[in-house]
Amino acid sequence: MKSSNNHVGTCASPGQAERNSASAERKITMRRHAGVFPAILFLAILLPATLCALVSAQDLDQDISGRKAPSITLSPPGVTSVTRGKPGKVELRFRVNSGFHVNSNKPKSEFLIPTVLKLDAPTDIAVGKITYPAGEEMSFPFSPDEKLSVYTGEFPLTVVIHPLASVAPGKYLLRGELKYQACDNAACYPPKKLPVEFEVKVVKAPPQPSHRPNPAQSPHVHG
Repeated sequence: MKSSNNHVGTCASPGQAERNSASAERKITMRRHAGVFPAILFLAILLPATLCALVSAQDLDQDISGRKAPSITLSPPGVTSVTRGKPGKVELRFRVNSGFHVNSNKPKSEFLIPTVLKLDAPTDIAVGKITYPAGEEMSFPFSPDEKLSVYTGEFPLTVVIHPLASVAPGKYLLRGELKYQACDNAACYPPKKLPVEFEVKVVKAPPQPSHRPNPAQSPHVHG
């Protein structure tokens, strides 16, 4: 008789069975965690950025300690019409938030930073004189024996804009920044810069009336 070629399977020992079971459980656990680790990594990257965005989106008038921080705002300026070839004036109105003041354009101490407006104009449009208001003289607890020249509340600046005669009529945007240093009754804060922009509308000069000379009177004509 031919012997059977069928293979008979062998049973694993009890210790080997336990090791196989533990290995299988570890593999299942690793598969489950494989999808968790990328999610944790994503949250670790996203969370700080989200917190920074939330802090940036908060009221910028609050500093880290929760106190109100100084700031200046620009009232929305309207469009000012300026005749090309002639200088025109644009008035900008700024406001210092309550409880603070900023150094004027001419502070009384060389160690104080003045309020200064700097503008970049389009080609063929010149920025002329910028007129600053006189500061209000005030003394504060941090320097009671010294009067400082400051702006509080609302203050205006006047800018002379001079479009050249070659400028095409239309609207032009001017950009710049207002640099200032603000203080409260206790101390001064680091200098800051406020973005500034406004539009001017360049228009043609009105036509000049024609002046025709009177015809010369004949010497033979007598009244």
